[in-house]
Amino acid sequence: MKRKIFTIAAILLLKMSVVAQLTPDVTSWVVNTGTQTGYSGILSNVQVVQYDTNYTYVSCTCIPGYSIGPWTGNPNVPSNQNFVYKIPRHPVRNTNTLTSVGMGHIGVWSNGVSVFNVSDAMSYNNLGIWNRNAYFWEGPGFDACLGHPQQQGEYHHHVSPTCLYNQADSTHHSPIIGYAYDGFPIYGAYAYQDTNGTGPIVRMRSSYQMRNITVRDTLPNGTALTSGNYGPAVSSTYPVGAYIEDFKFISGSGDLDSNNGRFCRTPEYPNGIYAYFVTIDAQLNPVFPYTFYGHYYGVVAAGDIGPGSGHVIITGSTTVYNPYSGINEINNKIKFQFSPNPVKDYAYIYFDPTSSNNIKASIYDARGKLIETKSLMQPSISYSFDFSGYGNGIYFLHLETDKESVVQKIVKTK
Repeated sequence: MKRKIFTIAAILLLKMSVVAQLTPDVTSWVVNTGTQTGYSGILSNVQVVQYDTNYTYVSCTCIPGYSIGPWTGNPNVPSNQNFVYKIPRHPVRNTNTLTSVGMGHIGVWSNGVSVFNVSDAMSYNNLGIWNRNAYFWEGPGFDACLGHPQQQGEYHHHVSPTCLYNQADSTHHSPIIGYAYDGFPIYGAYAYQDTNGTGPIVRMRSSYQMRNITVRDTLPNGTALTSGNYGPAVSSTYPVGAYIEDFKFISGSGDLDSNNGRFCRTPEYPNGIYAYFVTIDAQLNPVFPYTFYGHYYGVVAAGDIGPGSGHVIITGSTTVYNPYSGINEINNKIKFQFSPNPVKDYAYIYFDPTSSNNIKASIYDARGKLIETKSLMQPSISYSFDFSGYGNGIYFLHLETDKESVVQKIVKTK
């Protein structure tokens, strides 16, 4: 099934004559600009992005554009959640009582799918002391994209969403792949080594370490438990890692803090931002705590968490973000539509009738190698690109005339 999907955050400039005033919290969403559907014919990805001075509002079905399922041993079925989330545009650190990262959705991936925390909401003997690690207990039932639906049909990822971005690309800073409800961005697994935005690109390492235990009679902070509160003895059935309390935060042992984030400079925030990261190992396997953890770093927007959350009512006036207007703000002469993106085989570009004439298109891979060009492209005509022979990953489409140029990032998937 071909989908017409535009990754808004992918628009870059080669010649910056105009600087768009929109910020990443508005432009980093995978917006369904047509009527493309995903699982069970449900409209996929983010439906509408609106914003005002203080908040970005994201309307979504919680159904991704990529194929999902099956889920071994899981009888639940994904359904349209009709979510509306509110993301603070000017996030601030919470200097008062911190908000715990609770159960259910704790953030939203850039395609409108829910972020869930590390727990599966169950504990040993239902005591709430030894809490189960969802990746260990539910992981065998995840689909190929490492997601699954819960009882109410909310499809979600507890760990790095493998089909959302190229998590094997260790040579570039990872993109923003979501936002927490405190307004701070969630990045993929790779970033600059140094927080000041310098150094090589490295994989972000969690500072949580697996404990060296054979019995579960103490908590990670050293608190000794009474025998009635012991967890199961370590065994092949209950190996270390099966429970959240099998891990201990050791400051400085990795790159990230106890929330699985850090303050740093990123391509989207060159002046610095607190950012969460997903964590994986060298073999691309999820690493505890997988996404952000423990407490939100910032102040959480009302209506995003708690009973009935995710259905924020917008009461004030807002501006609807349109990917085409976003392109036109940056460059008002090269006007085009490129779809689908992500692309599996063939992609198509169409130039608006009012666009410039004699446009040259060049496609580069992530290392900057030129792999294809088309010249003398004209308005009102559709052109095709064959990506079937390209490897999975990130590519860049450069469009230029003798007076202006624009760049679109392209994601090639299986």
